[in-house]
Amino acid sequence: MDRAAPLSSKELIARTRPFATQDVARSGWNVVATYAALAAAATLAVAAPWWPLKVVGAVLEALVLIRAFILFHDAMHGALLPTSKWAKVLFHVQGILTLTPARIWNETHNHHHANTARIAADSAGTFVTWTTEQWRQASGWQRLGYRVERHPVTILLGYFTAFLYSLCLVPFVKDPKRYWTSGLALFVHGALSVGLCVFFGPAVYLLAFLVPLVLAYALGTYLFYSQHNFDQVNLLPESDWTHADAALEASSYLRCGKVMAWFTGNIGYHHVHHLNPRIPFYRLPEAMAAIPELQAPHVTTLSPRDIIGCLRLNLWDPALGRMVRYRDAWRPALAPVATREHVSGPLASA
Repeated sequence: MDRAAPLSSKELIARTRPFATQDVARSGWNVVATYAALAAAATLAVAAPWWPLKVVGAVLEALVLIRAFILFHDAMHGALLPTSKWAKVLFHVQGILTLTPARIWNETHNHHHANTARIAADSAGTFVTWTTEQWRQASGWQRLGYRVERHPVTILLGYFTAFLYSLCLVPFVKDPKRYWTSGLALFVHGALSVGLCVFFGPAVYLLAFLVPLVLAYALGTYLFYSQHNFDQVNLLPESDWTHADAALEASSYLRCGKVMAWFTGNIGYHHVHHLNPRIPFYRLPEAMAAIPELQAPHVTTLSPRDIIGCLRLNLWDPALGRMVRYRDAWRPALAPVATREHVSGPLASA
């Protein structure tokens, strides 16, 4: 039997379009359910009679905050309630409250989608990735800055580094007129912090506000980092870059249980999301199940082994066609992995 010809990049993207339509009732239900779960978790963190339950409430609030962020993320992509005026207001307010003002988020995140896996692209909206040659040629101060940006502590403190600093403080200082919403987010966030401490006490501030945000942004920052920084990632020279290849070769599928999939809003289907960001989060599994070309992704997990392995990969080695550690930049060139092609899978002939 003759094998079917591989799909081109355009054909594969076209296959996803039937899934880039939402069920308005389902979208609305997800918004209501998510915010109800967030309110319940915050209530548990504040009002539980036993302090271990308060801690459980804070952790649950952090997890639901990630899901709430995915709703915002989808709305900014036009995948969730795009014609709803109330939803637009709701998500813009959420963006202010959660340090992701719509303007700076859209600019940086859309840039990220348009330039994923491009070696020479500007790093706005993502973690910068250098080649081993760039590392060797950089000054000591430049290497230090690169190390700091990609350091596990920077990711762990994503609440301060990625959100307070990068999405709010820096753009507001650079251009207050254009990014006034970033300044507003800082002001509102500060006012909420002071208000909670003064009127409800430090315990409420810590358990219902600071701890959930720090935990949520630590996990969220890691998810964003890890799904484009894994052992099999394939960064592409400009001459070979296509949107579909970047989605399948440089975005992973995070395999996790149904519970974590709910809390993370299916963002683990990252290769599908990057192929077509207008697919609502609740239809990503459906799209993957229906399109054979999406069913052999690069897989990652949240196991300690995979997390440690991800955090140890720091530089792109074009000769080997894979990510390596800092120390590998100074080693003699090794033979490329024999089983690895520059572009694998159904798009190899696109």
